[in-house]
Amino acid sequence: MNHIALYNQTAEQCGKIITNRYSTSFSLGIKLLGKEIRGPIYSIYAFVRLADEIVDTFHGHDKAALLAEFKADTQKAIDRKISVNPVLHAFQEVVHQYKIEQELIDAFLGSMEMDLTGKTYDDSLYQKYIYGSAEVVGLMCLRVFCAGNEQQFNELKDSARSLGAAFQKVNFLRDLKDDFDDRGRMYFPGVDFSCFSSADKQQIEEDIRKDFEDALEGIKRLPDSSRKGVYLAYRYYVKLFLKITRRNPEEIKNHRIRINNASKAYIMMKSFARYQLNLF
Repeated sequence: MNHIALYNQTAEQCGKIITNRYSTSFSLGIKLLGKEIRGPIYSIYAFVRLADEIVDTFHGHDKAALLAEFKADTQKAIDRKISVNPVLHAFQEVVHQYKIEQELIDAFLGSMEMDLTGKTYDDSLYQKYIYGSAEVVGLMCLRVFCAGNEQQFNELKDSARSLGAAFQKVNFLRDLKDDFDDRGRMYFPGVDFSCFSSADKQQIEEDIRKDFEDALEGIKRLPDSSRKGVYLAYRYYVKLFLKITRRNPEEIKNHRIRINNASKAYIMMKSFARYQLNLF
């Protein structure tokens, strides 16, 4: 193995380590993907996670400056087709190999910039943020899943956006307290945290259900190499969503709803069985 090949492999492995450390659910899903596409998906997740960490956890530092540097370094990595940052190096390789559009990358980083200031979102900003922070990530992954099949990508892109949106909205509900108390954010338009009501919660849940329904139709038509892994991630988030729906607004405001590791393992086994029996 020559030195650049070794660096490429090491950079990709960094993405796997980051994914495994930060997300049990996505790690399990990626393990069920075809071997040939696991590395690229790890690399996309690591890129997204690194940007998210800058705006959410690098407290006591100049987040705006760090994100601006990250954004500039991302573009340099793409333009030069190499980076000394292994996460960005692996990501640029995926960008070039699977022809991920610049617009998707710009939209994602734009949403990260929106997170630099605590704010209450109106409907327009909410839709813009959901698209940039979640839907485009689904589209990046879909580029990998479709592996150059443009017709398949176009047929599935609306469902990929719906799945990304559903995941993100469930995260918003799960993290309602932390986002408001620690970061001064309220993503859901027209919702007042101090009087978060059953009506507010029900309206949000109906929107998420619609996203999940639309997403499932696309999951059924994914290539064999990706369908099983994406379905597992879908089932995990549906389970988390259902757990949230059974909590009243006060519980959501005061507690972060979680799924323990034993339950995650059960979801994985049940999802695999449903998939094998074609019951999804």
